[in-house]
Amino acid sequence: MIVDVHGHVSAPSELYAWKAGLLAHRGSHGVRPPRISDDQLREAYTAPNASFGDVSHFHHLDTAGVDVQLISPRPYQMMHSEGPARIVEAFTEEVNNVIHRDTELFPGRFRGVAGLPQTMDLTVEQWVPELRRTVTELGFVGALLNPDPYEGTRVPPALGDRFWYPLYEALVELDVPAIVHAAGCRAPAREPYSLHFIQEETVAIWSLLSSDVLKDFPDLKLIITHGGGAIPYQAGRFLPSGVRSGATPYLDRLRTLRFDTCLYTRDAIELLLKTVGVDRCLFGTEKPGTGSQIDPATGRWFDDIHLLVDEIEWLTDDQRESLLHGNAESIFAL
Repeated sequence: MIVDVHGHVSAPSELYAWKAGLLAHRGSHGVRPPRISDDQLREAYTAPNASFGDVSHFHHLDTAGVDVQLISPRPYQMMHSEGPARIVEAFTEEVNNVIHRDTELFPGRFRGVAGLPQTMDLTVEQWVPELRRTVTELGFVGALLNPDPYEGTRVPPALGDRFWYPLYEALVELDVPAIVHAAGCRAPAREPYSLHFIQEETVAIWSLLSSDVLKDFPDLKLIITHGGGAIPYQAGRFLPSGVRSGATPYLDRLRTLRFDTCLYTRDAIELLLKTVGVDRCLFGTEKPGTGSQIDPATGRWFDDIHLLVDEIEWLTDDQRESLLHGNAESIFAL
């Protein structure tokens, strides 16, 4: 059994053509979503896709042995820094609706993870109704949390700031995890969005562990994507300061968070597991996505995370089962 906690929606081109129209007229022509048939939704998962290495979404899941995948919006498409707010709200709601339809068309294969309308033209309290709708009405099991709604254009409050507390309160009340995953990175910028993800995850961990968030919300469940950005691999930079301040040892604080295994080398995954512990990690691939390219050195997909995990010989059978599905089933109440 494999549960993949890091997947993104595959959608017909009509959804993104509608988004382009929203950006062109900024809502002046209305925000009514396109009509997309069930057959079009099915085809998005079953037809070969050049962006996925000329195979289908399902081909990737089937050959990797993924039984259940948690799917959320494609983060770089979420346009949190655009305006007016109504187009961000409309697009977010419709993508969530598409994800819900996918879970009904392929029962048991997908579970929904919500996008939130994180435009800074709204208050955090105004993001929460979409979280409530998706969890209580659509059966979603979590939400994406973008730590940079400005998408690189300004500096947002860090995740340790009380600015975020209304969202944390709602997540705890609904008892669903948040998957920390940045969205786009608008030009002009020093970095592409893939690097932006890693930078934002790194800052997110630093901010959370330097704040009272996890003391104020001990039941808050946060999963940091892409193996936690840079922090688990640079943890030594933070160990001395913890000793100097007499604070809880840094690695103990790091273990209050959870991490996915969306890393494309065995060495990186192994170091993550050794640093934070297998019990704090959840299997994630982002498949199909950035890693869906054949590695010429091995002939395998870079994002065949299951094969990389298989190569870690010191994992016990119980640890392997926990990593592949048990931890996810517990955290997401699957």
